[in-house]
Amino acid sequence: MIELVLFGTFLVCLFIGVPVSMSMGLSAFATIVFTGGLKALAPASVILYAGLSSETLLAIPFFILAGVIMELTGISRRLVEFADACFGHMKNGIALTAILTALLFSSISGSGPATVAAIGGILIPALAKHGYSKRHAASLVATSGELGIILPPSIAYIVFAVVAADYAGPGVDRVTIGRLFMAGVVPGLILVLVLYLIARFLPRDMELAKSNAATHLSQAMGKNPRSRDMTVTATGDVAKTADNTGLLTIDDVTPANASSGGGIGMRASRAPAGVVFKAFMRAVPGLLVPVIILGGIYGGIFTPTESAAVASVYALVVGLVFTRELKLADVFKIFTSAGIMSGRIMLIIASATLFAYVITRNQIAKHVADWMLSLTDSMVLLVLIINLALLIAGMFLDAISAFYLFIPLFVPVLLELGMNLTTIGVMMTMNLAIGLITPPVGIDLFVAASIAKIPFGEAVKGVVPFVVSGIAVLMLVTFIPALSNWLPDLLGL
Repeated sequence: MIELVLFGTFLVCLFIGVPVSMSMGLSAFATIVFTGGLKALAPASVILYAGLSSETLLAIPFFILAGVIMELTGISRRLVEFADACFGHMKNGIALTAILTALLFSSISGSGPATVAAIGGILIPALAKHGYSKRHAASLVATSGELGIILPPSIAYIVFAVVAADYAGPGVDRVTIGRLFMAGVVPGLILVLVLYLIARFLPRDMELAKSNAATHLSQAMGKNPRSRDMTVTATGDVAKTADNTGLLTIDDVTPANASSGGGIGMRASRAPAGVVFKAFMRAVPGLLVPVIILGGIYGGIFTPTESAAVASVYALVVGLVFTRELKLADVFKIFTSAGIMSGRIMLIIASATLFAYVITRNQIAKHVADWMLSLTDSMVLLVLIINLALLIAGMFLDAISAFYLFIPLFVPVLLELGMNLTTIGVMMTMNLAIGLITPPVGIDLFVAASIAKIPFGEAVKGVVPFVVSGIAVLMLVTFIPALSNWLPDLLGL
């Protein structure tokens, strides 16, 4: 009955449109009152405060601040230009540029939606100019944004390490943030490879669109239709068709999209060494951020929280002194924006802490664990059931809410089945990362569709192969623990 009150109230609140943070808090309050009356609410304020007082959680607002600053200092654009200088000449080089830029920026922001928002404005138009349908351009960038919470540093790993410490049980070593950061590297790189392979085999109509655009242009300008450089120089852009294909032709050039992504991936030959070096030097300030964060942590110089604070100060200095794309007048706006984003996350954490307290106090986690273990003796089947539950949850919940909701329920079961906390952390994070691109919510996909100016349903059609491939990589990580444990074990973490 207690389980019905807790989860029933939570689901009803979600159904009627109450925000997730409020839904978790209200359902927890309702359950406390149901089991102990109004007097039982007395310790609630202490629990809410305790949920926010962890020093480790201070890393979250600092990582958010660093990401906001880096986005506004032109770092994302410089990372795109560097990746394009290295790979833009290759066939499908623009797709590789998009994926690698997401990899680089995710190592700064630690957030999937932030990564998509930062690079999407440049790369989605560039992919479209290169002949990709808009739905595939949006879905590729949205899926690349998954890397933001799989690769280090990741806000999701920080939360998992904090929450899982209370549910690991006796005799189980606590998993550190540093170990989780390194555990995400190999799965993240596998996902990078898979994304690129899929991008290479997207529908060939994109080649037809490029050919038609070049032919129409050559007829208008008297140029050789096979001269790619002349095509780009003459127009600076190719835009969306007026038909229903979503492909780009010469007939729809507009000033609005001509200014975004122009020239990216439009080179027929390898960039000269001088151009690559210049692009690298411009990108160095951004490339140094993950070096500072991860180098400080693994070098024993900083704690994760301290490294996030140092990264924020470094980003501010870069923007004000080196790139000079920040003005003192912008600083207040930056801190206000980061403060609002941090406040939303901390509100979720506070409510989720009370929710987790109710689960623990009423032994709901133990009841769920016993029930699941009684369903079947097959470890594989149980793990698949848990993965399915997490995938569905990821469609509706952000990673932080989902961790507080499901870690108390699933971690004891998975530990009983013989999985280690490192593999569990990466597995749960990858499930929720896939949820970022899966409807009906799919926040990464929603952001990318908004940038591409296409209906959300259109973007959903393009993301199907990426979701399937993400699940395939998830299965590898789930059933081959070495993929997540090899690197941290090698480094002695």
